[in-house]
Amino acid sequence: MANPIDIKKVLVLGAGKVGATVADMLAEYYGVSVTLADKIAPLQRPDPLVTRIQLDVESEADLRGALAAHQVVINALPFFLASHVAALAQAESAHYFDLTEDVEATRSIRKLALEARTVLMPQCGLAPGVIGMLGANLAGHFEDLVDLRMRVGALSRNPTNDLRYNFTWSIDGVINEYCNPCDAIVNGKLASVQPLEGYETFNLDGDNFEAFNTSGGLGTLCETLEGRVQNMDYKTIRYPGHREGMRFLLHDMRLINRRDLLREILEHAVPHTRQDVVILFASASGRRDHRFEQETRSARIYGSTLRGVERTAIELTTAAGVCGVFELLLEGGLPSQGFVRQEQVALSDFLATKAGACYRALGA
Repeated sequence: MANPIDIKKVLVLGAGKVGATVADMLAEYYGVSVTLADKIAPLQRPDPLVTRIQLDVESEADLRGALAAHQVVINALPFFLASHVAALAQAESAHYFDLTEDVEATRSIRKLALEARTVLMPQCGLAPGVIGMLGANLAGHFEDLVDLRMRVGALSRNPTNDLRYNFTWSIDGVINEYCNPCDAIVNGKLASVQPLEGYETFNLDGDNFEAFNTSGGLGTLCETLEGRVQNMDYKTIRYPGHREGMRFLLHDMRLINRRDLLREILEHAVPHTRQDVVILFASASGRRDHRFEQETRSARIYGSTLRGVERTAIELTTAAGVCGVFELLLEGGLPSQGFVRQEQVALSDFLATKAGACYRALGA
């Protein structure tokens, strides 16, 4: 690991709900000066630590100028801009973090990191992100690991439509994870499985849920644990009935081939909500002390107030993922340069950060 570093200025790209929460969390917990940038002219409010600016990230000259003035950039933009921003951050020697779930973007960033003089750490949110730390933590508790199952859901607390769903975060992100192939380990080998497959139902604390394969949630964990575990997968948690509705749209209506139209339909018909809950559940089984055992962890996380603003559960958990590893960068708890995987961060170290405290139930 590296020595502690003194960081004075952080650039946050994307002033949506998650980006704004990241900016406020950095200001609240670490007292750093934050520039919150977005392509739409932001509403200004008096704030000694957070400065809001308009920035066209697709203008290479403008983005380079902003990056050159900051030591760290946190990218909260849509996944399809991740590679572009990371390449310029690498060129300007800025430490780079993002929240992407996109597998191809992460592969591109990993190649950039081969020549990086700073940290490039994508996938720093909830899933991928903290769930990878949790999975690696559980894996380390077994001498012979057989099964590792990780489940995460960002759910409305009161869905009333037939999809049993309200949007709590990015529509583009949901479509991406429902349509792209999913990484897994099956019988000890890396495998690609289909989204919406692997259907299961389960009961957690008296509530019924369903879960199914979705893309990107494991980040690089499959590669890390290949040869260590017989079976490993990641599935998204939803209320019963949701998956069947999405299968109808994606496959029966063939909207998997017309994602722009799918987005338009979902945006028109499915409401967003700020009344949400994030559920994490992970289970590992294997041999330890010459006995076959199972260990599970779970948490339900709700929204709360940050700097006088009500934040949803998904906003807080996503922002905490990246702000926690930012704190570790400050303290010298990350490598000093190159590509950093989520599972390189010890769960106990993350939970000990100011931001990671919102996940404290996972330490039980």
